[in-house]
Amino acid sequence: MSKNTAPEASTGSDAVRRHAYEKYISAARRRKEKTVAINVGEVHRALALNNRVPLVCAALASKKFLTESHLRLISKTGPPSGQSTTVTYTYEFVDSHPRPDRQAAWDRLRGALKDVFAEYGGGEAYLRAERASFRDADDQK
Repeated sequence: MSKNTAPEASTGSDAVRRHAYEKYISAARRRKEKTVAINVGEVHRALALNNRVPLVCAALASKKFLTESHLRLISKTGPPSGQSTTVTYTYEFVDSHPRPDRQAAWDRLRGALKDVFAEYGGGEAYLRAERASFRDADDQK
């Protein structure tokens, strides 16, 4: 294998993966969809490729594409050969970062009484006032 063939193939696959991500994956994520379908023929035509259907199929089914885009391939429709412009891959989004949602919920909860404490001059002032009123109540008994 010469030096020129590997980067060329890599560049073609990278272009397919980049196009699929930019046109289909990121758009579906913005719409908060659970799945996304990509047709090989549409990608092949959009990139103006000539007789490169196997390249498009390989790139869209590659582990690299699935991993980098946080996807799981859930179905593949088309002819048994799997090498056709009629092949459509359907992916499911894999939530690889569940913590940010939990963290956001915690941050909202954590700031829930921020305005209340601000009225008392901050958390420390609020605690001092509460302790003082508690002691006053005990002294009056």
